[in-house]
Amino acid sequence: MHTDRLYAGMALKRLRQTQGLTQTAMARALTISPSYLNLLEKNQRPLTARLMLQLSERFGFSPQQLLEENPGGGVDSLASKLATGAFADLDIDRDMIADWMVGAPQLVEAFSRAFEGGAAATGGQELASGHIALDLVRAEIERRQNHYADIDAQAEVLADSLRAANNDIFAALSARLREKHQIMIRVLPEDILPEYLHRFDMHARQLQLAEMLTQESRTFRAAYLVAQLEFRDEIELLAQSAKFGDDAAEKLYRRHLFSYFAAAIVMPYGRFLRACDQTGYNIVVLQRRFGASFEQVAHRLTTLQRVGQRGLPFFMIKVDRAGQFSKRYSGASGTALTQSTGSCPLWQIHYGFSASGNIRSQLVETEDGTRWLTLARIVGGQSVYGLGRTDQAAEHVIGLGVRADFIEQLTPGYTRNIQPEKVTPIGTGCRSCIRDDCRQRAEPQSLQKLHIDEQSAPRIPFASWNIQ
Repeated sequence: MHTDRLYAGMALKRLRQTQGLTQTAMARALTISPSYLNLLEKNQRPLTARLMLQLSERFGFSPQQLLEENPGGGVDSLASKLATGAFADLDIDRDMIADWMVGAPQLVEAFSRAFEGGAAATGGQELASGHIALDLVRAEIERRQNHYADIDAQAEVLADSLRAANNDIFAALSARLREKHQIMIRVLPEDILPEYLHRFDMHARQLQLAEMLTQESRTFRAAYLVAQLEFRDEIELLAQSAKFGDDAAEKLYRRHLFSYFAAAIVMPYGRFLRACDQTGYNIVVLQRRFGASFEQVAHRLTTLQRVGQRGLPFFMIKVDRAGQFSKRYSGASGTALTQSTGSCPLWQIHYGFSASGNIRSQLVETEDGTRWLTLARIVGGQSVYGLGRTDQAAEHVIGLGVRADFIEQLTPGYTRNIQPEKVTPIGTGCRSCIRDDCRQRAEPQSLQKLHIDEQSAPRIPFASWNIQ
């Protein structure tokens, strides 16, 4: 299990300034030294349980407030945004980011929303575009590091109750829907349900599932409906708390929260994390143990941020053959690889399409010098309509990544062919990549002025350019 520590320097410093206290005065109130408080505020020491209790007693400040007061998604999220090409030459360190978060939290949040939502490109237009709604939701998920403690706790209680009645989770969910809500699950042939993979018919009291859906998807849809029926009020409060000001964004976010709840029923937090530790995060074993798909397990791995019980900080992307991301979750990884709108051809995640369902691993290094172990595997590729239809099957690669520091905690199968001296330098897409020695470069970096030499051709594409 990943060692859990709570660093909340920014929130602690802001609390002190709000109270009008010097470091010496607040240190005296907490019975610690001013030098130790200084280290806490710089995130060089974690908050202890004793200090959190004292903060609660003396200032009415709860641990939950410390976690929620995180403008812009926190230092890691902001650092990953500021590590992209447009800002990479500014040499902005984590201390500067932390001071900015304390001094101007509203500006920090505004920057983060503009970065994620492309506010500068909207020209002040109403946020009605589907793209803008998606960006708003992604920004909120990133701000929370894709972790919802209350949902996990409620889903865990429900999952325990379901498994006490029947260890087959699909059978248990079916019985729950039938006995508590008078809803039957019907698996229908293609000619009866030609245009849908699933549909809830309220009038007929039926959850209708296409016969071509896998068992993992059937279980997920049943869990999703149980969450909708029994926890709608809780999800509604969470959705409204995001304050999107956009109906489409709120609906998308609500769907994400119900999906999160469904996954937490199928893969309850405590049991899932213990299985991760026992198996070295072996995704294939986790699939079999919880009856989940590769994509469902990969997504769940990005959510393991429970205070006092954290998993490894994975990120996840879902990419098509054109390099377009349809899903991207940074979790607590702090990576910049999920922030870009493009991807690097040197990143072997693209090779997953030719790997015949095997998991490909690669050791890569991003522009900030951080090394990551990344895993990639193709998903899809088989039409859910079967051989009688001409619909083109959708294919994607699911990519996972975790800092190379955690390699020893992973199953040896992921690292058997990894050699530390053979690390691949990658970027976040050519336009934002600041590497000037890449033979794979397809276009110059943004904000660069090209100097064209008509008498020669450099070995490195776009090598003759300077910063404008």
